[in-house]
Amino acid sequence: MSGSVGFYSEGCAIFLHVIARGKIGRSPEAELVERYEKRLSWPVKLTELPETGGRIPEPQSPLKTVLLDEKGKNLSSEQLADIVGRWRDDGMREARFVLGAADGHSEQERAEADLLLAFGKATWPHLMARAMLMEQLYRVTTILAGHPYHRAG
Repeated sequence: MSGSVGFYSEGCAIFLHVIARGKIGRSPEAELVERYEKRLSWPVKLTELPETGGRIPEPQSPLKTVLLDEKGKNLSSEQLADIVGRWRDDGMREARFVLGAADGHSEQERAEADLLLAFGKATWPHLMARAMLMEQLYRVTTILAGHPYHRAG
């Protein structure tokens, strides 16, 4: 799956790269991921890797890396939009959002990440977390564009 990867132009958007362990296959969650992927006006790509190993594509530099992690920050959509907006304004070309395997991320991966992000204190199934991430990325881009999709308050 990949959205409008060729869309990138300097200063208007960051290439959003979701890197996930495991195959999503045909499922209701896959349909949600695809729905939000199609809605995104920013360039987006989903890279699926096996549970272990696999080759992560070379990054577009400069980049920021976000790990979805149970030890991460529980940010509001507006807070996440502020962070991504700052990265965009600072000239970042790529923001990688990484979902780990069943055992999560290593301490080294956590230490090297620019942001650890959690979707609350609950534990979410991997495929549901992927769908939730895609919705949040869509929401972030609409907040930054001033689109009425997000209704705060």
